Amino acid sequence: MTRLPHGQRPPVHLIDIEAEGLTNLALGVADTAPQVSELLLHEIARAQTYRAARIPPDVVTMHSSVEFVDEASGVDRTVQIVYPAQADIAAGKISILTPIAAGLIGLREGQSINWPDREGRERKLAIVKVTQPARL
Repeated sequence: MTRLPHGQRPPVHLIDIEAEGLTNLALGVADTAPQVSELLLHEIARAQTYRAARIPPDVVTMHSSVEFVDEASGVDRTVQIVYPAQADIAAGKISILTPIAAGLIGLREGQSINWPDREGRERKLAIVKVTQPARL
């Protein structure tokens, strides 16, 4: 696992067109979901962007499946990061407009991040495995 000093976040890598769409999405919910909007916009602002064909395969992108560990609870979960209309928690599909998804997007296998949950408690999320979707 990549460990960073407390408070320092790992680098973020995003697909350029996803970064643009996520910016618009985050701005659109700034009034109704200010916490996640602010967190997501901050991560997008510090991201290195790539064309889809050049994104490293171990990066969490939209529609990728990510196995991660919540180190506070020890719970290991696998979820797919999706847009809000596709979210289905029973199917393991979580909206990018949730704090967990906003914290995972753009990270790479082996990285961990200290990230607030819905109640504002900081949790350490560690990326175990990323599986990319088929891209056109």
